[in-house]
Amino acid sequence: MAQQTPRLVKQTLDKDLDKISSVEAATHSVSRRLAGPGTALIFLVAAMLFAAVAVIDRPGAIIVIAAAAVGAYMAMNIGANDVTNNVGPAVGSKAMSMGLALFIAAVFETAGAMIAGGDVVETISKGIVNPALFENTDMFIWAMMAALLSSALWVNLATWIGAPVSTTHAVVGGVVGAGIAAAGFGSVDWGQMGGIAASWVISPLMGGVVAAAFLAFIKEFIIYRHDKITAARRWVPVLIAVMVGAFSSYLALKGLRQLVHVSLLNAVLVGLVAGALAWGLSVPLIRRQSQGLENRNQSLRKLFQMPLIFSAALLSFAHGANDVANAIGPLSAIVSVAQGGGVSGAVTIPLWVMVIGAIGISVGLLLFGPRLIRLVGEQITKLNPMRAFCVSLSAALTVIIASWLGLPVSSTHIAVGAVFGVGFFREWYTRNSKRRVEYMKMKADKWEIEERPERNAEELRRRYLVRRSHFMTIVAAWVITVPAAGALAALLYLVMSLFFL
Repeated sequence: MAQQTPRLVKQTLDKDLDKISSVEAATHSVSRRLAGPGTALIFLVAAMLFAAVAVIDRPGAIIVIAAAAVGAYMAMNIGANDVTNNVGPAVGSKAMSMGLALFIAAVFETAGAMIAGGDVVETISKGIVNPALFENTDMFIWAMMAALLSSALWVNLATWIGAPVSTTHAVVGGVVGAGIAAAGFGSVDWGQMGGIAASWVISPLMGGVVAAAFLAFIKEFIIYRHDKITAARRWVPVLIAVMVGAFSSYLALKGLRQLVHVSLLNAVLVGLVAGALAWGLSVPLIRRQSQGLENRNQSLRKLFQMPLIFSAALLSFAHGANDVANAIGPLSAIVSVAQGGGVSGAVTIPLWVMVIGAIGISVGLLLFGPRLIRLVGEQITKLNPMRAFCVSLSAALTVIIASWLGLPVSSTHIAVGAVFGVGFFREWYTRNSKRRVEYMKMKADKWEIEERPERNAEELRRRYLVRRSHFMTIVAAWVITVPAAGALAALLYLVMSLFFL
């Protein structure tokens, strides 16, 4: 009996140690899940302290500090949701790693916001609400606070359910809802709202069609050619030239508009010159890169990797320059009015406000961006560098086309619509392309592969290249973004008015 006692003690000790190990593992798991929200909370507190230092001796300091926290929260949600569209295709196609994508996006988003974010922004969401109809400045301040908080909450919810939505539309919905609650339906420019509603349909359709058209071109003139490498040497420099020209025009027209005023015609001329230079430089580069490559699709993918990395960087820069206003526009309006600047349609953005917006976007991207990056790049449809290149090129070209036509579009809807367009086009092409059938038949004859048409037809009927569940979730989120953000803003304004007005 005495001999069994040490064994029992050892068994009891082992069980206790196992329990302690389990508790430590559970604690570590929980702490990892709390690391992101904890870091985000630290950033919000830092933003409030930063704002306090800037405005502590000025009128309305308390409300400005509170608004700074809400603006920082909105900026983080923009980074977590909206920025992912710029780098998602490149990550999904394995052109670059998640770490590199986060680094590039964070650096270029911040640079775009700080360099070209602008000193003046139409804070009332492009004239949607008439500020003159507000009875007093307090009503305006709390309406903007409600709009900013509601849009941030809605984008946060969309990120949580895995739906990339337009942060611009969320801000528009918030401003409309709060404006109606504060000043009535007459305060809203419903003609402007009609154009925004039209962009729900226009943006993804244009993005999808343009991306599908470029993918059709690549398949027709490069992929399904007998000598793929020779075809790539001819056409890849042309595609790179189109990409560089499109992005140059995009940056001149949108990303740098606060530094210099560039008309659409001048932006196109800038794009043509940049495209011609890019073609001249890329011809020898592609020829050198393609030397020794095998005549197969895997070889072609290598030629598109570097252009994809540049496109992700340029898209991030332009996005930071434009969409940072979604977080700091209403915040700047609150700052201006609270400090006695009066209610106006456009205000000057203080440097400290710009810093909060720029850093907030990067913080949100680094903490919460990877989930939507994987969704956009990997889970909607399978992307390779060629398909991802079509998505990035579509994003720049569609914005230019829409600007030329005077159509209001969403960069988020364009990019995600391009991903859907690539996937749906592949489904159609797989079923209906005579070129693909001829190519596969030639390949089967060359390698003596037995064709089984009945089995192939059945597999094609059962094979979907776009995940329908993601499609329905994202479309539903797009449709209800403006009304949902508006209803939430109206509710928040009514609650705030009970306590503060």
